[in-house]
Amino acid sequence: LPEFFRAGIGGFFQERPMLKNPFLEDALLQGYLRRHLPSEVLYSDLRVFGERLVREVDGWGRECEVTPPRLVTYDPWGCRVDRIVTSPAWQRMKDLSAQEGLVAIGYERSYGEWSRVYQMCKLYLYSPSSGLYTCPLAMTDGAAKVIQSLGVSWPVADAFSRLTSRDPEHFWTSGQWMTERRGGSDVGNGTETVALPQSDGTYRLSGFKWFTSATDADMTLTLARVTDVDGQTTSGSRGLSMFYAAVRDEQGMVQGIEVQRLKDKLGTRQMPTAELLLDGLPLSEEGRGVACIANMLTVTRIHNSVSAVAGMRRVLQLARDYATRRSTFGKLLRDHPLHMQTLARMEVETRGAFLLVMEVCRLIGREETGHASQLETHLLRLLTPVAKLYTGKQAVAVISEGLESFGGQGYIEDTGLPAMLRDAQVLSIWEGTTNVLSLDVLRCVSRSSGLVLQAYFTHTQSLLAAASLPSLSVAVRAVDSALSGLREFLQAAALTPPSFMELAARDLAYSLARIYMGALLIDHASWEGASNSDAYAALRWCEQDLCPVVSKAAVGCYNMKTPPLDAALVYEESTRD
Repeated sequence: LPEFFRAGIGGFFQERPMLKNPFLEDALLQGYLRRHLPSEVLYSDLRVFGERLVREVDGWGRECEVTPPRLVTYDPWGCRVDRIVTSPAWQRMKDLSAQEGLVAIGYERSYGEWSRVYQMCKLYLYSPSSGLYTCPLAMTDGAAKVIQSLGVSWPVADAFSRLTSRDPEHFWTSGQWMTERRGGSDVGNGTETVALPQSDGTYRLSGFKWFTSATDADMTLTLARVTDVDGQTTSGSRGLSMFYAAVRDEQGMVQGIEVQRLKDKLGTRQMPTAELLLDGLPLSEEGRGVACIANMLTVTRIHNSVSAVAGMRRVLQLARDYATRRSTFGKLLRDHPLHMQTLARMEVETRGAFLLVMEVCRLIGREETGHASQLETHLLRLLTPVAKLYTGKQAVAVISEGLESFGGQGYIEDTGLPAMLRDAQVLSIWEGTTNVLSLDVLRCVSRSSGLVLQAYFTHTQSLLAAASLPSLSVAVRAVDSALSGLREFLQAAALTPPSFMELAARDLAYSLARIYMGALLIDHASWEGASNSDAYAALRWCEQDLCPVVSKAAVGCYNMKTPPLDAALVYEESTRD
């Protein structure tokens, strides 16, 4: 054939998907803001920021991916330097984060109780193009939240001003160095690092941190056990204190740290994660230990959830653009009903996740500005782990499906698409795995004497009561029925041993998420500016099993005979010779 003459390829080249302004491409985001935060200044900022993401920032993110950090342990003359070298794009991300106020917005509070929503909407647009720079920003925001909650005073006042600054020359990022080899999520029993009191009132640390994300940060918060005059420490959570440390000296060299190695990770390769020895690191006064982590975890788990829904939205935006360019079996992908059904299911998942995450952002904004009712405070405590665990799982599933929509190209590294899936996998692990967070949900129910659940039922019922559109009646009945089933299950479960609810914890968390997301979708579809697609999304969401904990209980999944059978199944040994 002529087109293959003296060549190994033909004349056809598949068009790649084009990234367009993610703000202008997101109808749900715009609708949500029109409803809750109608501001021309805000709209203009997000629109301009969206253009900048397409024009330059997305390219930086790709550069961060293909030029991962590297560790320089010694300088040419043999001096130990432990310098982590990142790409120029990584530094540009830091400057951009300051200029755009990606942390500062949450603390300037120009939009009052809606400032967190504004901040997180901007991070939602930024996250898929950020080259994972949103991870150090999450820890920076968490550190600022801890400092603010403890009181901004010496010696951390300067650090707080830097963490929340818009000046690139002044802006700092923070690490969050909690995890040790024994620990993981169990920092109370796994932390071995000790803090040695000094004569000037400060402390010096000695310990080994197994995961230190954003190891190139300017400061960090970390946990350690204070030694008494006899060199003894207190075990468990009660013995832990939180400390602040500036990571570098005035010359920019790391102080009191030896970087053992950088972690070789499945994803998030753009961000340096290391193993560290802390040796003689000067620290501030003793903090509040594990109690301080609560504020930090609330913020970082919200960031995690924002990144999850952002990844889902981005892969969908690319997939729907690709569907207008790729022809198979004689027509464009967008003209294949089965393909559109698949993308629509992904869209429904993404919409539910977005509204859940924005609800948590709304609640923390009200709490931080003193406007939250007791009901809203309880809701925030319950929904933060629920949103984090559920959206983390959604992101992996939706992004995986999204890659499949590109066929073989979705599996090719230099398209940049596989990195989206690899990076998504961390979302269900960092800041608590799904099971750890499911048990956290049980703890917050227990510690509040059930008040968080009362708040949940009351608010969910109020959302349903406000839905008056006849077209939504099927969805309203589905959510109401699921809510009633959940209430009956919990009443019966109150009479069972604690081990019963531990087995049911994950399914309970999923049920709380699905029911509440259904109510939020119905509520959003009921406001006067809603579109037909908003109503359709609510109906489609409510077609699924909204309360799996009831369905699983009905078939005996939480019977106490199952744990030994589960273990025997997992560890079954071959009986063959």
